[in-house]
Amino acid sequence: MRLSRARDSGDAEEIQSALRLNWQLWTIFQSELLSPNSTVPDDVRGNVLSLSNFVDKHTLEILRQPKPRNIDVLITINRELAAGLREAAGEDAPTEAGPPTDSQTDGGITA
Repeated sequence: MRLSRARDSGDAEEIQSALRLNWQLWTIFQSELLSPNSTVPDDVRGNVLSLSNFVDKHTLEILRQPKPRNIDVLITINRELAAGLREAAGEDAPTEAGPPTDSQTDGGITA
């Protein structure tokens, strides 16, 4: 949601802050997936690490040339990953029409 709000505001500082937070979250994913103790299946691990590599590169591009519309791809990736995780956990995914509820957020950090 922070990426969406930043994109909609067009404010450079808000965009930069949201991008950095998102980048930190993806760095955590990378770290966990590269851990020797990771129990994530190899195919899923490879796919998420590939996405993470893309997120790294795309984030750097946006930070160099901030254009709010370029954030859309990151928002889509985050939402799709979150929906997949919810599905794997047996939770119902939110509909596309509505914003996430409080139960779908984690301290203000959402996909």
